[in-house]
Amino acid sequence: MTDRTTTQGRRGLARYGPILLIAVVAVAGAFLLRDRIGFDALAQNREALIAFRDANYLLTVAGFCLAYVAIVAFSLPGAAIATLTGGFLFGLFPGVLYNAGSATIGATLIFLAAKHGLGDRLAARMDGAGGAVRKLRNGIREDETSYLFIMRLIPVVPFFVANLVPALMGVSLRKYVATTFLGILPGSLVYTWVGAGLGEVFARGETPDLGIIFAPHILGPILGLAALALLPVVVKRLRRKD
Repeated sequence: MTDRTTTQGRRGLARYGPILLIAVVAVAGAFLLRDRIGFDALAQNREALIAFRDANYLLTVAGFCLAYVAIVAFSLPGAAIATLTGGFLFGLFPGVLYNAGSATIGATLIFLAAKHGLGDRLAARMDGAGGAVRKLRNGIREDETSYLFIMRLIPVVPFFVANLVPALMGVSLRKYVATTFLGILPGSLVYTWVGAGLGEVFARGETPDLGIIFAPHILGPILGLAALALLPVVVKRLRRKD
């Protein structure tokens, strides 16, 4: 093997290694952890978690945030349970900040890995392409902030997809981080609020309703925010027709 081949191999590993690692851990986690991270596990360990939090608050915060970042960064199962746990352990506030902040950091790690491995090259190819591909890229580029907010606010867009698409479209890191944190904040607020009330749910022996985010009084305001984010796009299109 020549020195040139070895150098190219190292460069390829450095470029594609992070995104491949995320993919491998995500697949492994989907099989190994899907039955271990759930509401039952939280219910069974709630007293131990509270006791540890009361004795080691800062350590609990650090451990929780690191675990949440890992769950999001490697697309592991249990993000919803982690959000409930944040509310259960730390209350609505500052629990919502721990939840949204950790999720944003984890999402940013995926974004950076994808952008480093694939994003820059793919974005350059899309810029050089013609026809529908170029029109799509130009349309998103003109209203990046609006599109990014919409992807985060609408619950039907998978979180992993919303992490990858901006990287493949060449979105800047600063804009990605800002729209991610603010965009997931409403949903994080809802689930953290549910988590903060888990004490009563445990006392009744019930399971929290994670579908509450689709309730009209919850989903309505979130869709309203999505509509506001879409408004600049609609206005620009109407002006072009005029």
